[in-house]
Parts: sequence; structure tokens; C-alpha cells
Amino acid sequence: MNVKTLPRILTKQALRFALSGMLATSLHVFIATAFIQIVSPAPSLANGVAFLVATVFSYLINTIWSFSRPLHGRNLFRFCLVSFIGLFLAMFISGAAQHFGLHYWYGIFFVVCIVPPVTFFLHSFWTYR
Repeated sequence: MNVKTLPRILTKQALRFALSGMLATSLHVFIATAFIQIVSPAPSLANGVAFLVATVFSYLINTIWSFSRPLHGRNLFRFCLVSFIGLFLAMFISGAAQHFGLHYWYGIFFVVCIVPPVTFFLHSFWTYR
């Protein structure tokens, strides 16, 4: 990979990463909703199960398709670590918005605008290198 091809590769990876994220989010919503309707009405349990399934799906699709890398214990560990960084970043951002008295939609907006680019950057330059 040289300097000229890097932007093109990153753009392709970013688009695939965005689509993978939308698919994983849709899977999360579907599983959480189905779990609440069929198994248990406890949203926290349903979202926990949905989060785990969506994270496994996200690892598989991002590793194989977005970043075109083999499944490996090292990138699995790094992927999970970046996922937890994203989780804590999302919690921090939404908590900060709440602390400053902003409507919760602002927190969601900032999470959506900040967390995916940060996690993409970390995956691009650490998880899959």
C-alpha cells in the first residue's frame, strides 16, 4: 500500500464499515424487540443479548468484508477492546450532554457523530494492522 492508494482504501473501508454498522444496529433492534416480545419483557436483558449478538456479527462482517482480514484471536481481542472503548465513549458523551442540561437527542446526535469515526480510526490503524 502506498500513499496514493491509502485514501481510496480508507474510503472503501469506511463505506463498508458504515454499512456494516447499520446492519449490526438493525440486527440489535430486531433481536431486542423479538426477545422482549417472545422471551422476556425485560429490556435490559433483551438489549444485553442483542448487544452480544450484534457485536459478534459486527466482528465477523467488519473483519471479513470491511477490512478484508482473516479471523484471528489477536484482531478479535483488539476488536472487543475498541468496542468497549466505543461503549464507554458513548456513555461519556451522552452523560456529558445530560450534565449540561441538553435534550437527550443532542447526546444521541453527538454519539452518532463521534463514536463511529473514532472506532473506525482505531480499527483501521490498530485492530487490523
